[in-house]
Amino acid sequence: MPDTSGDRTDPGLAAGHELQIGVKLLRPGARLPARAYDGDAAFDLFSADGLTLAPLARAVVGTGVALDLPPSVAALTLPRSGLAASHGISLVNAPGLIDPGYRGEVKLILLNTDRAEAFTVRPGDRIAQLLIVTLTQVSLILKTDLSATERGRRGFGSSGRE
Repeated sequence: MPDTSGDRTDPGLAAGHELQIGVKLLRPGARLPARAYDGDAAFDLFSADGLTLAPLARAVVGTGVALDLPPSVAALTLPRSGLAASHGISLVNAPGLIDPGYRGEVKLILLNTDRAEAFTVRPGDRIAQLLIVTLTQVSLILKTDLSATERGRRGFGSSGRE
């Protein structure tokens, strides 16, 4: 009888338990998301569009890629800290959520928070990060009472650290 201990029910899993996510390049010049360094948590996303963001303006920027996420996986789009620190560029809806069933182009809503300087995005520029996250099946159930915790209902600023 053959050894089936290496069989996996999730087609995204490959040898070494690495999850493989399919990526489709949707237009010429689109680039595969890539890690800057081995071991990085997220992949850089590259612009497939060129535009100039005026001060305090926002715009939707395409990456030219679509993801083939399996049902147990989602992706988050996050700002790049270097762009935020150097140019005030962020993502309006950070983190952006890409659901497992979405097969369209990954697009980003960039925001130029700088009050004085415009920011130019060129095709091929690293403009955001893509973080792959595994999902746990969760159900929400209605309860009349919640379990007690040390924090309780204390909210904003309740830890005394600001």
